[in-house]
Amino acid sequence: MESSSVLAPPFMAALYLKNRLMKIRIFIVDDHAVLRSGLRLLINGQSDMEVVGESGGAPSALEAVQELLPHVILMDLAMQGHMHIDTIGELKKCCPSGNILVLTMHTESGYVRGSLAAGAAGYVVKSAADTELLTAIRTVAQGKTFVDWTVGKGVGQDLPAAPRKRLADRAPGLLGELSPREREIFGLVAQGFTNQHIAEQLGISVKSVETYRARVMEKLGLRSRADLVQFALSCGVLTSGNSL
Repeated sequence: MESSSVLAPPFMAALYLKNRLMKIRIFIVDDHAVLRSGLRLLINGQSDMEVVGESGGAPSALEAVQELLPHVILMDLAMQGHMHIDTIGELKKCCPSGNILVLTMHTESGYVRGSLAAGAAGYVVKSAADTELLTAIRTVAQGKTFVDWTVGKGVGQDLPAAPRKRLADRAPGLLGELSPREREIFGLVAQGFTNQHIAEQLGISVKSVETYRARVMEKLGLRSRADLVQFALSCGVLTSGNSL
């Protein structure tokens, strides 16, 4: 099947070039001190990254990210015996400029969808190679979405085989129904940009972004951002283990 692509707008390239001139500031949220130490050694060993802070739990992290303003917040989902998907949204409110990358042992597709729907920009399992984690950090720091290929494939497989094939077969036609602006909005939403960020970068109102987004969801028959990301994965516009 011929896959469609969504080109990144010029402002994303500009942001990337700007980010290349500075180190990626990373904040770690994990309740295991040994793991935080290992991540700190790995990240600080990279010429383009630095750990600016860390926390063993959500409450202290919420306060710290407001002050440190990291580019990437690397967080576990399960801490102190509880799941913290809701913390993703809370962290985004405290630090809107921070792109959240989930690093967890959970491979269930429901957690992937829930994390993306809550506002996470990426999802990587702890069994991933160091190189994949570093790639994921660099990807989400650019404002793009990264999904570990081992779980991204599962997200795309949630639909039964026949409906999934029909969706993939129909994808080029459905995307063809979108206007250039709608395709642009589609790509940015899939990558994790907020309505406010999209409005600022495209020079349009938040209301206009909401209108375009609603049209995209209606034309594609989707109900949530998680559905949109799953659609992007299914039709090849967004590939798991890679960025859009």
